[in-house]
Amino acid sequence: MNISPENTRLGWIGTGVMGHSMCGHLIDAGYPMTIYSRTQSKAADLLEKGASWADTPRAVAESADVVCSIVGFPADVEEVLLGPTGALAGCQAGNILVDFTTSKPSLAVEVAEAAAAKQVEAVDAPVSGGDVGAREARLSIMIGGNQAAVDSLEPVFQTVGAKWVRQGGPGAGQHTKMVNQTLIASNMVAVCEGLLYGYRAGLDLETVMESVSSGAAGSWSLTTLGSRMIAGNYDPGFFVEHFIKDMGIALGEARRMGISLPGLALAEQLYIGLASQGHRRSGTQALILALAKLSDVDWEKRA
Repeated sequence: MNISPENTRLGWIGTGVMGHSMCGHLIDAGYPMTIYSRTQSKAADLLEKGASWADTPRAVAESADVVCSIVGFPADVEEVLLGPTGALAGCQAGNILVDFTTSKPSLAVEVAEAAAAKQVEAVDAPVSGGDVGAREARLSIMIGGNQAAVDSLEPVFQTVGAKWVRQGGPGAGQHTKMVNQTLIASNMVAVCEGLLYGYRAGLDLETVMESVSSGAAGSWSLTTLGSRMIAGNYDPGFFVEHFIKDMGIALGEARRMGISLPGLALAEQLYIGLASQGHRRSGTQALILALAKLSDVDWEKRA
C-alpha cells in the first residue's frame, strides 16, 4: 500500500492524552480522517478540523484504509479491534490495523492472526514520549509486524514520531515497550528519592536540577517529570493506572520467561500504594507524594 494523504483514508480510535495529539498531526498533514472515541466531546476540535465521526470502531474501519488505535487497557484493545463492533469486523482485504496502545504481546499476536484470516495486516506499535512527545510529534515507536506493512506505514510514523524501529514480528513491539517501561519504573523511583533527599537536605531543587540533569544522572524522567514534581504539577502526561497496567504486563511476561525483576516489582508496589491514595488518574510523577509520605516529608509544603 502506498500511503499518502492523496490516496489513503485513515481511521482513528481513541482520543486520550496521547491519541488526541497524534490524530491531530495526521489531520494537519492532510489525511482524510474518521474518528471513534468513547467520549465524543474529546474529539470535538478534531472534528472541527474536518474529521468525520463514526459511532463504532467497525464504522471507522468501513470508512478507512488504515485504522489506528490507542486506548487504555488490553480489554479495550480486544473490544475495539476484535469485538462484534470492532474495527476488524469492518475491514476489507488489504486494510492495515495499527495499534499504538501498550498492551500484551500475546494479544498483539492474537490480533495479527485474526487479521491475517481476513487478509488484513495488523501491526503493534506502542509509543513512548508521553504527552509532550505526542504534542511535539517526537514519539519513539516500537513496532512488531510484517516488514512490508511496516515499511508502507512509514509516512504515518514519520508524522507522529521522531524514531520508529521494527523489532520483529507480531508482539515484538509490545515486548520492546515492556523493556522501556521496566527501565522507566526504577528510574522514576530514583528520581523521587533523589529529589526528596535534596529537599530534606535543604537544597534549592531548581539549582540541584541544573547540576544533575546534565551529568551522568540525567534522564528524560528527571528533566521532564522531575521538573513537574518540583512545580507541584501532577497533571497526567501518562496516567498512574496505565503505568500500573504496563508493569503488571511486564511482570507477568517475566514470570512466564522465568526471570526475576525485583526493581520493577518494587516500583509496581509503590505505584499501587499511590493509586490507593487517590492518584489513579494523576500523572506518574505523583509518585513523589507516596514516597514523601513514607518518610513523613511534607512535599506539598515545599510547593
